[in-house]
This record gives sequence, structure tokens and C-alpha cells, in this order.
Amino acid sequence: MLSVGAGEIERRVAAVTVREPRVVVSGNFATPWTLLGIIDRTLERYRAFVLNPQRGWPERVGLITESPFLGEGVRRSPNVEFLPMRLSLVPRLFATSRPPDVVLVQSSTPHRGRISLGIEVNIMPAAIHEVRRRGGLVIAQVNPQMPYTVGDGEIDVELVDLALEVDEPLPSPPEREVDPAAASIGEHIASLAGDGSTLQMGIGLLPDAALTFMHGYRHLGVWSEMISDGVMGLDRSGSIDPDRVITSTFLYGTPDLYRWVHRNPRVVMRRTEVANNPARIAEQTSMLSINTALEVDLFAQANASYVHGNVYSGFGGQPDFVSGALHSRGGQAVLALRSWHDKSDQSTIVPLLSNPVCSFQHSAIITEQGIASIFGHSQGDQATAIIEHAANPRARGSLTESATAMGILSQHREGGA
Repeated sequence: MLSVGAGEIERRVAAVTVREPRVVVSGNFATPWTLLGIIDRTLERYRAFVLNPQRGWPERVGLITESPFLGEGVRRSPNVEFLPMRLSLVPRLFATSRPPDVVLVQSSTPHRGRISLGIEVNIMPAAIHEVRRRGGLVIAQVNPQMPYTVGDGEIDVELVDLALEVDEPLPSPPEREVDPAAASIGEHIASLAGDGSTLQMGIGLLPDAALTFMHGYRHLGVWSEMISDGVMGLDRSGSIDPDRVITSTFLYGTPDLYRWVHRNPRVVMRRTEVANNPARIAEQTSMLSINTALEVDLFAQANASYVHGNVYSGFGGQPDFVSGALHSRGGQAVLALRSWHDKSDQSTIVPLLSNPVCSFQHSAIITEQGIASIFGHSQGDQATAIIEHAANPRARGSLTESATAMGILSQHREGGA
């Protein structure tokens, strides 16, 4: 690994002979912004492959952004190629249809001949492996404030061609108060866990709210795509089994979280192919997968990706964890969402999705109204449970009418007679 300035990076990148090189960039909350700026001003045309690009992502003619999970930086961009697929399968693209020519990462400073990818491991080890096999470039933005996390994100310095040091704070989420609805949903979720459960949490206030109600449990495990401060609090409460490592593939939280994971052997960061592998998830004891969605219909189908027919995010790891959790002994996969969307003044429980399905066949749908258990029940019983226990009271009448018109409830009555 050669430490250089911006000029040398420009020279090496400009020497790439591919007409439209593909640049794989660390996404989520570990984007190497300084390196990306150098690339963007050096290459007239290129493709950037990234997960969840944040605000400030470059937008111009000549740049095509490829992503299986869109972030706020590209949702309105006309120059995005959305890739609808499970996150666990994304790394396969680098060895097949979307090979990388350059990889940009943000990393820790070296330690014993290695750097760490810190808070964003995810698909990056696969990208580094493939770009090295192809003779491409690996460039690191080395940040002294990036925690050194252990696991699959530890990279030998010999695998990195160029390094640029940029000392800057990592992003953290704004503080959000847990309102009564979120607290109610969190308490419902926690009631489905127990001593020895293994937890997976999606991003957001609702999964974190659930963790606060689990501090009385013991011997919990964590096998998750991402973790935040809620897991740190759960561990400090003594609820997580000290003999079980906490598995994740990316992090996002407060500076306290980043200090906690630094060289912490209890937190092991795994590459996407491992953390999101449904077979590995299914091996976990009493797996409880907690995810959220934008809307759910009376067939228990979930949309977590589209708003008014436009891509909002992507499938992410939800299908991986739903499948894996349901194959775990004693496992459950639940969807948590508010029953009413205040901004649009609409029910989040709808008769039938008008957008593509992200996932379905969960164990339960949870809102502040209660728990609608759906696993193993007939189609009619599922719809009845969703209406009576998950839907907002303001929507129950119209949902019942729609279910009857679609034949769900009449079929239910005939079948149960």
C-alpha cells in the first residue's frame, strides 16, 4: 500500500484503458467522498457501483450509477440502473456481468499489516478479490477515525495499491424520540423473543425500539445485516450471551458505537455472502428477523422498495432473512410498521399491492394496533388477522369490503364451513 497525494491517484486512474470503467465504491455511511471526487473529475465516463448512495452523490452526464439499493443521493436521478435482487447474491455480479476495474474503500489506519473496512464490509471484500484478479486498482481513503473492526473486512495492506489519508468524523443518525406508537410496536416485537433468541434488525426506529424491551432477556444472539446503538445497549445490559459473537456486515450509529466496535472481538463483521446467506441464517437458534415495509396487503405481501411505482430503495437483505429465519428451529420473521402513514393520510395496510412485492410469507405483521399472526393460517384467516389486529381502525371497514370483493373472506367462510 503506497501512501500518495491526489495527483498520483488522478494519474493512475487516468491510465485505466477501459472506455467506461466500473468503479465499485463503499456505500451506506462509509463513502470515501474525497476519493470519489478525484475519480469524478478524472474520468469523463464511468460506471459507479454502490449500495445506498447518500446525499451529495455526483450527478452528471457521463456517470451511470448501478445499485441494488437506492439511497437519497440517487432516487430522483435519471442516470441510475436499479438492480432488483437479493443482497446475498450481489457479490456474484463482480465475477460475471459487472466486473470492477477500480475499487474505492474507506478504511482504518493499518494495524499489524492490515487495514479494516470498519463500518462497511458488505459487498466490498468480493469486489476487492475480483478487481485484484483482473489486475485493476484498489484505492483506500484511510481515516484515523474509522474503527478497526475484526472479521472479513480485515484486508492485507498488500492488496491495496494506493492510499490517501483523510481524517474526518464518520456520519451518525440524528436523534429520534421513540413516540408512543413506536414504543407499542417495539413492545409487541419483544414479546415474540425469549431467552436464547437470535436477533436480526433492519434499519430504523422500530427495530431499535424493540431492543429496549429485551433488556430482561438472557443469552441472546445477534446475526444481522446491520447493527446500531440498540445492540450495544443490549450487550451492556448483559442480555447478549458472552459466548456468542455479534455478527453484522455494516454499522451505523453514534460515535460511542464506533468506539465500542473498535478492535472488539465480540463484534465480527462478515461479508454479505456469509451474513445474508439464508442457509447460515437458518442455522441460528430461534432466529427472530425484524424488518419493516412501506405497505402490506391482505395477501401478506410486503412492499419495502417502491413509492407510487418508483424505486425508493430495494429488496436489501429482507428476502434473505425472511427465508433464513423461517427455516431456523423456532424462527420467526416479522414485519413492523405503523398502521397509518400520517404524511399521506393513508393506511399502510392495503387491499392489494400496486407495486412490486419485496417479500411475503412472514410469521406476523406488527403495528401499534397489535400482532397479526399469519404463518400457517389460511388465506382468509391471514386477511382477517391483518384487518383486525394490524390495520388502523379507520381502514378496517374498507379493507373488509375489499377483501370480500376479492373473494378472500367469502372463500374463507366457505372453506371453514
